[in-house]
Amino acid sequence: MKRAVFFDRDNTIIEDVPYNGDADKVTLLQGTVDAMKHCSLLGYELVIITNQSGVGRGYITEQQMNEVNRKVEALLRDAGVFIRKTYSCIHAPDERCLCRKPGAGLLKAAAEELNISLNHSVMVGDKISDVKAGINAGCGMNILISETENECNEFIVIRHIKDIVKVIVR
Repeated sequence: MKRAVFFDRDNTIIEDVPYNGDADKVTLLQGTVDAMKHCSLLGYELVIITNQSGVGRGYITEQQMNEVNRKVEALLRDAGVFIRKTYSCIHAPDERCLCRKPGAGLLKAAAEELNISLNHSVMVGDKISDVKAGINAGCGMNILISETENECNEFIVIRHIKDIVKVIVR
């Protein structure tokens, strides 16, 4: 079985544009490419796991969301980073689906489809719901990117995506 680093999308690897349905507004965050390249060199598959409730709320279409996802993957690919797959939850929060983070549905689906061992994998995000999804899925490591210092036994807190590799290696 393979291992993966699961990345949240908005405000983790790209700039957050609320309910973005315009691929031209996609901008990679500084440090994303280097961090992802290093994870790949360490033998991790790279997978994006994203909540996109703008579709369920009717703010953007599923086609617009897919165009944004394709743009993210294309920008990364052009920089030498290969994303194995992007998984998106399109449900509104009140739909109580199993795939919306902090639910583990998308991570479990990715693990099954891509032959990934969750307990040897890492979940990275900028929200507690991201790391809770990793915890709920059984990921071996869960990393929160946050400017505030937090001490928690359930997950690791780093200030910037560039610090991911240091944490994974140790």
